[in-house]
This record gives sequence, structure tokens and C-alpha cells, in this order.
Amino acid sequence: MLWGSGVSIVEVTVAPLSIPLREPFVIASGRMDATRAALVRATLQDHRGRRATGLGESAALPPVTREDQPELLQLIATAAADLRGAELGQAEDLDRLLAKHLPGSAVARAGVETAILDAAARLQGLPLWRALGGSDAPALSTDITLSISDPERMAAAATRHAHAGFTCFKVKVGRDWRADCASLRAVAAAVPGARFRLDANAGFAAAEALALLDAALADGLTVECYEQPCAADDLAGMAEVTARASVPVIADESFRGPADLDRLLTARAAGAVNLKLAKLGGPLAALALGRRARAEGFGLMAGAMVETRVGLLAMAHVVAALGGVDWVDLDTAFLLAEDPFTGGWQVDGPRVRLTGAAGLGVDALPQRRG
Repeated sequence: MLWGSGVSIVEVTVAPLSIPLREPFVIASGRMDATRAALVRATLQDHRGRRATGLGESAALPPVTREDQPELLQLIATAAADLRGAELGQAEDLDRLLAKHLPGSAVARAGVETAILDAAARLQGLPLWRALGGSDAPALSTDITLSISDPERMAAAATRHAHAGFTCFKVKVGRDWRADCASLRAVAAAVPGARFRLDANAGFAAAEALALLDAALADGLTVECYEQPCAADDLAGMAEVTARASVPVIADESFRGPADLDRLLTARAAGAVNLKLAKLGGPLAALALGRRARAEGFGLMAGAMVETRVGLLAMAHVVAALGGVDWVDLDTAFLLAEDPFTGGWQVDGPRVRLTGAAGLGVDALPQRRG
């Protein structure tokens, strides 16, 4: 039970969350220089009059997400007025509320739902993963992302990350497979023993995707998986890569909800799916779809958009509630120029351990003045 009887929403507020990146985040379909998110705060009150405030992040990554930051801020501010005073008795009540007041945006809903769940778990004095039914919170090991750039810069970035303990790299590819080969070779030379997770962000046709994979394997690279090699609606291309590839193919842009899971299963277009709060609508949907996908034989990756500690922690709690996943890709907070939050996790290079504090355990640092 996420909350007891007599819990109501006192207030929901939203503010821009724009944190510069150390370096541009470049993928096959776009570029970001700062996070384009909304920070949501939700305050709940129980029947004893006790209050708790939780945090959530609605993270846009256009054009991967249809929404951008200004739209998210407007959508959430409008919904906030309607959510004030609403009673929550069980998870179904929250689902109905958010379906009614945020019907068209999974990204906006994800931040609001996370903030409400964080506050509810804080009222109970439980970490969110336990409130969601988890029995343990094992340490997680994440990859680190290398954005598309020239081989020298990618190799230099990989070297810096390796000095911090990272040896598994999620490498963005998808614009030019031959140029991607050169970058992969440069990274492999700079970090001997590196492991690779390729992510084309829907950038390739099947033949190009397979050409890159064949070249990488011929070079002796250790490739753990291949994420979204083809366009979101190119299930035939995804199926071709899945059938011919010797590594798991993970659907990301092709997987945004239950109907997509059915389509992927029917088309045999992936061997795994990437769970992200912003595209699925929040922790509850991610948890349910993760369990269903696993029951259907899919592997699971836990991912994010370009998110701060708040969004990554929310996904990490879902991972703990699931009992773990096959691949963890919760790294973007480490790519930011600053971190305006505290608590929630202990980090040692790629190793992330949740603290066990109530809710997400994260708080915003006081804003600096002057």
C-alpha cells in the first residue's frame, strides 16, 4: 500500500530545471546543452495532519519527446490547480487523477506522479522502492554515455571517465556508421578492455546498423547490446537486426507503452526494452511494464532522458522494486556542470547505492544568493 486512508494533495508546484551540461549531449536526432526539464514539488497530508513534500522531474529531450520545457511547465501548472485537495486512497486513485488532468503528456505525468509517490513514501517513512513492493535495494552499476563527436574528443572523454572508474560506455551512434566505427576504435584504443553499448537513437536502416555491428565485432570490441538501431516505426528493420545480431537488441523509441510491447512481441523486433519514466508516464507504469516485459521474455534496461539526480533516483527505485535489471543506464547527472540536489544515493564511479532514506531521499540544495 503506497499510502493509508485520508491522504490528500495539499499543493503541487512546478519550476524550470535547466542545468548546463559539461559538454553538448549529441545524439543522432538532436543536441542538448542544458537540461530542459520541470521540477515538480508535491505536498501531501495524512489524516493526522502530518505533511510531506516530494520531488519529481519531468524531463524533455526534443525531438525524442514531443514536449519541450515551456509546454511542460504550462501543462503541470494547469493540472496543479485541479489536483489541489484531491483525496488519495490507493494507486488507482492516483492513476485516475493523472489520466484526467494530464491525459496527453507522459513526460508531464511522470514528474507529477514521481513527486506524489515520493511524498507518500516519506509520510510512511519508507524508501520508495520498498513502498513499491521491493524487498532489497542492491548496488547498481551504470554505464556512462559518450555523445557523438569526432574520434579524438570521444576518446578523450572516455579516458576521463575511465579515470573515474567507468569501463562500460554507452556510445551514441546513428548518423554515419563509418564515422561511428572510427570513434569506437578510438575509444577502444584509449581504454583497453572497455565494454560498449551501442545506441543509434533510431538513426539507421537495418543494413547500416548491421554493418556497424559487424565492423565493431570484427575489431574485437566487446559489445553488450544494441539500442534502437532503426526508426521507431521500422519494426521490419528492427526485426532484421534482432534476427541477425549476435547481441541483444533493445527497443527504446519503439517502446512507449503496452501496445508497443505487443507489437514488438508480434514482430520479434527486439529482445529487450528500455524503461524510462518520461516516456512511460511515471514509476507505476514503468514498474508494471517492466514486470510484464520480463514475463514475456524481454530483457530490461533502465534508462532516462537527460535528467538530474531526481529523475535518475526515481528510476533507480523502480529498478530496486523490480529486483534489478539487465542493463543500467542512469548516468546523465554525472554529465552535468552542477548538481543542485543532495541525498538519495551514494556514488563511487559507476557504482550507485540508494541510501535507504524515506521516499527518494533527495532534497534541493538552498539556492545561492548574490
